[in-house]
Amino acid sequence: MSGKVLVVGDVMTDVIVMPEGPIVKGSDRRATVRSRPGGSGANQAVWLGAMSADVVFAARVGASDKAMYENYFRGLGVVPVLGGDKEQPSGVLVTIVDPDGERSFLTDRGANLNLSADDLPSEILDDIGLVMVSGYSFFAPGPRAAVQALFAQAKARGIAVAVDPASVGFLVEVGPAQFLEWTAGADFIFSNESEAEALTGITGHVEQTAALGKLFGTVLIKRGGLGAVLGGRDGVRVSQPASEVSVVDSTGAGDAFAAGFISAHLAGEDESTALARGIAAGAKAVQSIGGQPD
Repeated sequence: MSGKVLVVGDVMTDVIVMPEGPIVKGSDRRATVRSRPGGSGANQAVWLGAMSADVVFAARVGASDKAMYENYFRGLGVVPVLGGDKEQPSGVLVTIVDPDGERSFLTDRGANLNLSADDLPSEILDDIGLVMVSGYSFFAPGPRAAVQALFAQAKARGIAVAVDPASVGFLVEVGPAQFLEWTAGADFIFSNESEAEALTGITGHVEQTAALGKLFGTVLIKRGGLGAVLGGRDGVRVSQPASEVSVVDSTGAGDAFAAGFISAHLAGEDESTALARGIAAGAKAVQSIGGQPD
């Protein structure tokens, strides 16, 4: 199997707001405000590049930003395949971070909503060993049709496919049953416990793993400070704890986890080692502001 990864997903500018206390409606609150490159797919691609993986990233951005983003990704070891949108600007995500590291999001996906089959030509799969698609690409009709067609082509060519549900809020909005129908049969699903509960209607990571394992080849459930598990229809095969770290910002932790696991998996590591690499990457991500490595 080729070690090259194709990541498909959003490009966003993350505006990260860290208030010093509760927001005062109609008045001021001191806060740290930072702007960082982001987007779930972009985060995964950049983390993979930082791990020296061979990675291609396909997405759509505002036409005026295309050259800038291409240079940005190339500088981080990522091969960009970006469509330039003349109608919509590049996406923006405002993240409000509570003192405990928990996040709330305000999302304007912009050009990401216009991702189309033209942005994902069949030759993009040449020499690819695994396709990773952010769940955000399934939450709008145009991008969903494009990535579903890509998945079908990948399967026909024997290329592994992986999906990350990405957002509990959007999962509930489109309907968990619909999301499962669109993605069932993927070789890997990367989910956190909240997403797994939304998708299965079940609490408890052991039961969630078994339920999702009926639809996906390998199930990975991220448990935050409790680590992560990996398994399938027969339940959990591997469970790994997380290291205790000081959480500054949990933005992109799941993307880093996916990149750590995928890079180790494609390098031939066993499931236990790959899971540990994913957890270590997620732990590193939460110790700095933003969804991409410093």
